[in-house]
Amino acid sequence: MIGILAGMGPKSTGPFVDKTVDQCQKIYGAVNDIDFPHMMIYSCPTPIYIDKPLNHKDMEMAIINGAKRLEKTGVDFIAIPCNTAHVYFDQVKNSLSIPLLNMVEETIKRVPEHSKKVALLATTPTVQSGIFQEALAKEGYEFLHQDDWQTCINQIIEKIKQGQISESLELWDELYLQLADTIDTAIIACTDLNVVTDKSSGDISLVDSSTCLAEAIVHKYLSLKN
Repeated sequence: MIGILAGMGPKSTGPFVDKTVDQCQKIYGAVNDIDFPHMMIYSCPTPIYIDKPLNHKDMEMAIINGAKRLEKTGVDFIAIPCNTAHVYFDQVKNSLSIPLLNMVEETIKRVPEHSKKVALLATTPTVQSGIFQEALAKEGYEFLHQDDWQTCINQIIEKIKQGQISESLELWDELYLQLADTIDTAIIACTDLNVVTDKSSGDISLVDSSTCLAEAIVHKYLSLKN
């Protein structure tokens, strides 16, 4: 059984489950209800505040407690569709006796080899942690980041969390034009951003961490099933 520790943020849980179901259809042709995997989904509220710095101690404890609670339901492995949570990946992994998928590793695998300039669109704590920058550097990609991009991303995430979707889409359209002049690939490393980025198409290659993790979940499920 698949374990999904979600709820970070709450609006991203449903769309992520939909992505996982979509990957079941895409990867192994699931059609009938019985074709789809058993999933235990725990929406775990965490101490993330729009107007406060992240308390790493409280955040880490909330995720570990959620992962342990999910493990007790009998799931075979766990995936956490939240990039910020992966700042504490090693601590969470060490608290479990079952496998924990790594969203960052799965995402980096999907960056196009021809990419020359890569941007990271994520929460400030995820960017500051350096988890993606380190992984990109190992693969030889050039990482670009600008403070004004981050300011806009923070505003978009805030609008989404407040339910102001049309406003968030307007901000995203403005940011996209700026990015298109500078980079060729953007990693979407915040599940909240899927509300706006799933509607995009254009010159930039968008590598969506949510989709990458959903694919990894289905492949892991199939490996355990066979």
